[in-house]
Amino acid sequence: MDVNSYQQTVDQMAPKRPIVKNCLKAFFVGGIICGIGQIITLTYIYFFSFTERTASNPTVATLIFMSMILTGLGIYKKIGQFGGAGSAVPVTGFGNAIISAAIEHRSEGFILGVGGNMFKLAGAVIVYGVFSAFVVALIKTSLVKMGVISW
Repeated sequence: MDVNSYQQTVDQMAPKRPIVKNCLKAFFVGGIICGIGQIITLTYIYFFSFTERTASNPTVATLIFMSMILTGLGIYKKIGQFGGAGSAVPVTGFGNAIISAAIEHRSEGFILGVGGNMFKLAGAVIVYGVFSAFVVALIKTSLVKMGVISW
């Protein structure tokens, strides 16, 4: 059997993925998470007299904290299995990934196991986030200086 016929056999035997269904589930799960974030933002604005601009930081921290609690209880895993990328793309996916690594390596101790492994992912996210922000700011500053856009 040559490579092409083998690949055709594999393609015929492989179960078809419900792409549209998965996209809709991801869309609604991500939308619900973002809706919860909006409710938290409005709560900070209404009850704690934050502005729209200043309420964003505590909202992000609250969402990350909530996802960490749900991960520890085993609930976020079920949300992720149902919603797929809809649960991974919002900031709650970041909290889930950090705590999952910490829980997985807790048998190695708090310092080397939990602390060392949970920041492996966080470090990469922070480094690439800061680098991306720097590049975007550099491009924006260059466009403002050239007069292409105004600030």
